[in-house]
Amino acid sequence: MSKIKVTSTNFANKQVLSNECLEVYATNIIGGQWTLPICYALLNGKLRFGELKKLLPNITERMLTLQLRKLEKDKVLTRTIYAEVPPRVEYKLTSIGYELKPIINELEKWAKKHKEFK
Repeated sequence: MSKIKVTSTNFANKQVLSNECLEVYATNIIGGQWTLPICYALLNGKLRFGELKKLLPNITERMLTLQLRKLEKDKVLTRTIYAEVPPRVEYKLTSIGYELKPIINELEKWAKKHKEFK
């Protein structure tokens, strides 16, 4: 299987910004629509896929799967598969993921202030 060559200007710009600006790098990891809600849900401990789906009822199963894979790839969470019948899979934040807690709390404070001025 050959590698896909990415040549779009948008992709190249995003890569340059991500390499040169740590804030852009961070937002590329946590900036997705569902990333912070998933992380927020996991702040209280590990959860199974179905539990996450119940906490985020508007997310599709496919989107949840894609977001969980991305967060695992980015080392924000870990996935543990237990050899049981039926198989049990649990997701939990890594230490890097737990470091998002004060950031999420500050975003909440900022959002409250911003909503007041709208």
